[in-house]
This record gives sequence, structure tokens and C-alpha cells, in this order.
Amino acid sequence: MKQILQDMSSGETIVVNAPAPAVSRDHLLVHTTVSLISAGTERMLVDFGRASLIDKARQQPDKVRQVLAKVQTDGLATTLEAVRSKLAQPLPLGYCNVGVVTEVGSGAEAFTVGDRVVSNGPHADVVKVPKNLSARIPDGVSDDAASFTVVASIGLQGIRLAAPTLGEAFVVTGAGLIGLLTVQLLRAHGCRVLAIDFDDTKLALARQYGADTCNPAKGEDPVAAGMAFSRGQGVDGVIITASTASSEPVTQAARMSRKRGRIVLVGVTGLELSRADFYEKELSFQVSCSYGPGRYDAAYEAQGRDYPFAFVRWTEQRNFEAVLDMMASGRLDVSALITHRFAFEDAPKAYQTLTEDRSGIGILLNYSAPASVRSIRSVSLADAPKYQGSQPVLGVVGAGNYASRMLIPAFKAAGAAFHSIVTAGGTSGVVQGGKVGFAEATTDVDAMMANPSVNTVVIATRHDSHASLVSKALAAGRHVFVEKPLAIRLDEIDAVRQAWEAAHRSAGASGGPQLMVGFNRRFSPQVQKMKSLLASVSEPKSFILTMNAGAIPANHWTQDLDAGGGRIVGEACHFIDLMRFLAGSPIVSVQARCMGGLPAAAVAEDKASITLGFEDGSFGTILYLANGAASFPKERIEVFAAGRVLQLDNFRKLRGYGWPGFTKMNLWKQDKGQAGCAAAFLKAIETRTSAIPPQEIFEVARVTIEADRLLREQ
Repeated sequence: MKQILQDMSSGETIVVNAPAPAVSRDHLLVHTTVSLISAGTERMLVDFGRASLIDKARQQPDKVRQVLAKVQTDGLATTLEAVRSKLAQPLPLGYCNVGVVTEVGSGAEAFTVGDRVVSNGPHADVVKVPKNLSARIPDGVSDDAASFTVVASIGLQGIRLAAPTLGEAFVVTGAGLIGLLTVQLLRAHGCRVLAIDFDDTKLALARQYGADTCNPAKGEDPVAAGMAFSRGQGVDGVIITASTASSEPVTQAARMSRKRGRIVLVGVTGLELSRADFYEKELSFQVSCSYGPGRYDAAYEAQGRDYPFAFVRWTEQRNFEAVLDMMASGRLDVSALITHRFAFEDAPKAYQTLTEDRSGIGILLNYSAPASVRSIRSVSLADAPKYQGSQPVLGVVGAGNYASRMLIPAFKAAGAAFHSIVTAGGTSGVVQGGKVGFAEATTDVDAMMANPSVNTVVIATRHDSHASLVSKALAAGRHVFVEKPLAIRLDEIDAVRQAWEAAHRSAGASGGPQLMVGFNRRFSPQVQKMKSLLASVSEPKSFILTMNAGAIPANHWTQDLDAGGGRIVGEACHFIDLMRFLAGSPIVSVQARCMGGLPAAAVAEDKASITLGFEDGSFGTILYLANGAASFPKERIEVFAAGRVLQLDNFRKLRGYGWPGFTKMNLWKQDKGQAGCAAAFLKAIETRTSAIPPQEIFEVARVTIEADRLLREQ
């Protein structure tokens, strides 16, 4: 398939060839026939991508503050790498897609193959879309018209918040694409409408739809026009669809409104509000959220859990359906809004038009590639190199932020040979795989694991998929590196152990596949130094490991027990492994205590203390805290032993107290051991000697889940 991406570092708009996605539960696979470029939103993204780094910073002062805070804790070099990596991730463009359903995932049986549907899918000739963000198109509505459904729903949601009644006077500020659709929808509600814009061409369309108009570019006063339009009473409501850094649209809206008028912000404006303007009239002001209820709710969008019809009458999907019904009845006409058409393959020309011709409103992309071409699940990125003997040849599953920024570069630096990169959507695999020299990108994980050229699998997917993918790779006889955690449930650990033992029995004398979890911290040069110093200590040791983890919302997938396993399983496992490594002795006891269950503590388990006891008499405490300050070092490790102390701050500054011949080991750049971890795994494959003993891998996995259980049962 092909898809349009925006390079946020260079500003280039590109069409990439990528493997087609596979259908999944509660999703549809759709072959696109037409998509609409959202002039306002997409022009803003393209302009942002083309801006200089300084201009990008000026547009995002909140991000600048985050960057400066990261510099204080992680250092300049690490922070710059993170910023460059973020900007180097191209952004898929588009969210107004029309096409034909080709596959239906389980749970989405309300749709059938062959249905024409509208969705918020991107500009791609094959899209995988959630069932709750899709709607069947009535027979009387063309594909071209249906492509306006999603943007019309944005305007409709603003109208629903404003709650107009028959005969009321409303103002629409900004007569762009969403504004003109909003004008029509308000007129269908029986409202009188005044449209305000600086473009006479757009205002002419507004008049065609039955609105009065005001053009400030001609010296017309919007406030005076609004008061005159409302017969001196003040307008009942204002819907702002404009995009501007100025706060003037909100100020004008307040001044032209009647007492207890309603103002709804659908677009993007400045928000420097005058209290007096709102206080004296008791105005209501609300910011509308996209297409309607359900937006940004993972349970609704990704998991397909609909809201009860009787209690949430209008959801995103039901707003789509309402717009389509308006089109079918003739009360919403978009034909005059279509200003340009391009073949999908000419998308760069379309975006050039978007930025150069500000009069463009509805820009359509038409798709004509045959289904056979679109449906290919693997694409070649480069000629496959000639692999030598038992050399580790990698297939990587997942290309998310950590995989692309840390894991894959670490394996590249260690000299790994790359063959296949597997992703769910396809495009991220093409982007990341092309940078580092993968031979192919694919969305077919089974085909990758069956490929005889691939003898090593690296798994960097969501936590709930780790155990099953590890077991599948071991069953295929592949060496396996899995990003932590190994598993999120005890039964999954048992399944992985059984797969590992079966693989080793099958291999016999030749030796079975290597298994390693990405516990990179034990491979940090400073932790390795600590380990070498502690080797001379024969008596028990005491550990204090503090992680200033920072807050993550309770609804984030990492906090979801089914998806991420929670933060203790998903992240604190690093510290359980690290303490196990430094102690050099099996764990024999686990105690845990989390913050008290107060209403203010949404997730208590991520503010916890875990105490481990070791067979040699050592003990240690892990303080995993989500309630600290971001300016404080994220990770601190302290070891007390034989009248001596070691202290490591954030994998940059290591100090020794009382150690003969050692006082400090400071690094100019943070090193959490990712490169060392990758190199150790590759060496383990070549030498057939485990970098982390398997018994330690399974031990740490069990202890982590046990600690999490104690916290949740507190």
C-alpha cells in the first residue's frame, strides 16, 4: 500500500510504499476510494514541519520547558538525541477517509465486506480503522460527498455543545471548511447565521448557504455586525472555527453575545480572556473536542466499547451517521466546497497547492490502484546482505518510540545484521527500517518467524503480547530478545518456560536458542563498575534503589492490567533485576507496601516500596515513586557494604565512599546500558553462553508479579 507522511524535521510531504496492515479485533480493513485533505488542520501541520527549529520551539513553549527540565536531569546530549528522534518520526496525514470494507475483524460484525464506509482513516490506499470510528454510507451519498463527513462532525459537535434552538441568532467566526459546514448545519437547525471571515470567496459561499456575512478586511466591525444582526440584543451563540494565534475572536464573541450567551471554540485561537467580558454577561465558554463523545477514549475507539445509546445519544460514530443522513436528505450540500482534485500518487502537488493557494477549501485525493497491489504484506527496503554462518540475523517486531530511538540503534552499534522489521501498521516499519538497513518491512509476524534467513527475533511490542510472541519464536527455534517485561501473568511465565525447555530439548547437543530480557541497566558501564567493586565484598549488602518515575494518567495503557500489566510489572522489574544482579544471590523474600488508598491517589501501586531479601543475607528496598518532582534525578542507586558506600545518580555520576583506589566515575552522557545489553545478547548467541542466566530471568519475572500482587491486595 501507499501512505502520505509528513516529515516533521525537514517539512517534506512524502508518499511511501508500505506493507498493508492486517485486520484485528474490533477493526475494519478498508480500501480507500477518496480522501479529503482538511485544509486548516493539515496546512497547520505542514507549516509546522517546514518551520525552523527555533520557530518550532516558539510554537510549543510547553515542550521547551519539558526539554529544559530533561537537560537538567539527563544531560544535554541525551536530551538532544531524544528531540531529534522525536522530530525524525514522520506523521501520518489525513483523517477523512472513504472506502470499501475488504476485511472485518472479530467484534465488528455489524459491518460486512463490500460496505462503503467513512472513517477517520489517514491518507492511505489501505487503512485499518476502529469500528466505532466508521459509519456505513447511505446509497444516495457519493464517495466525494461522504469524504466531508468527519470534518462536518467536528462542526456538528460544536453545535451540539452550543445547543441552538429554532430561530436563534448564531455567529460562525471563520468561514473555512469546517466553518462553512457549520453554517449549513446551523441553518438546518432553523437558526439565523452570521459568518465572519477575511476571505470574500468563502463569504460568498456562506451567503449561498443562507448566511449574512461580515468581512473585517474591508473595515467591517465584527462586534457591530453581530449586534446589528441580533437586532441589538446580542447573539445567542458564537461558534469559533477560525485558526489564529490571536485571542481577538474570543474577545469579539464575548462582546457581541447577549447575557448568558454561549461561546464554543471548535478551532484554535489564543485564550487571553477578559474576565469582565464574561463576568458581566454570565457567558458560557466551552472548547469542543473533535468529533464528539468517545474521542481519545481508548476503550471506545480501540477496544470497541460503545456508550449506552440511552445515556450518550451522540457519540463520534453517531455524529458521523447524522451528517451522512443530512447529506442523503439534501440538507447538507458539499458540492460547492470541492475546489481541487488530485490523484493520490500526486499528493505532494496537492500539499503544495494547499500551502500556496489559501483559497483552497475541499481538496480531494482519488485512489485507483488495483487491490492486488494494495494488499501486499511485505515490501523490500534494500538488498538482503550475505549473512555468514551462525551470525545473528534479526527480525524485529515493533518500531515504537523506545525501539526506534534506543533499541534498534543499540543493535546496529553492536554490529547486528538486520533482515525484517514487523509493525502493525506498516509505515513505521518502512521509515525506521529504511534508516538502519533492514532488508524488508512487513506486517506478517508469522511469515517473518518462518523465514529461514531470520534466526533471531527481537520483540518490542506492547506488554500483553510479549509472552505469546516469545513462546512462538522459541517454538520456531529462534533466539529471542524481548523488551521487558517477559510476561504480565504467572501462567504466561510458565508457558514461556515450557517453550524454552521444549526448544532446548529439541535442539539437543547443538544447544537451544538464547533467551534474554532487555534488562539494560545491569550492562551500564557504571553498574558494571559497581559489580566489580562489590565482588571483593563477602558480607551481606544493603541496597536502596529510588526511581522518581513521574506521574502517568490512570487511563494510560501501561496502567491497564490487561494491556501493560501496571507500572510495577512494566518498569519496576528493571530495579528488581538490577538489585538481583548487584546482590549476586537468589531472592528469598518479597515484601511490598504502596501509598494508602486515598481518593486523591488514582493509582496507588505506582507509589510503592518493595523490599527484597536474598539468600546470602543481603536485603534492599526499591522506592518506586510517581509523586516526585521532574527536576529531581529519575534514578538513584545506593549500596552499603563493609563500611563503604556506592551512589549512582541517573547513570551519569557514580561516587564511592570508603573504597580504596576509587572515588568517582562520571560520564559526559547518560548511559543506561542499552548498547552493552544488545552487544551482550549478540555475544551470547555466538558463544552459546547466556548473558543473563535463564533462572534469573524467570526468577525476576515471578518476583515482580508477586510484588505487584502484594501491592494490589494491600
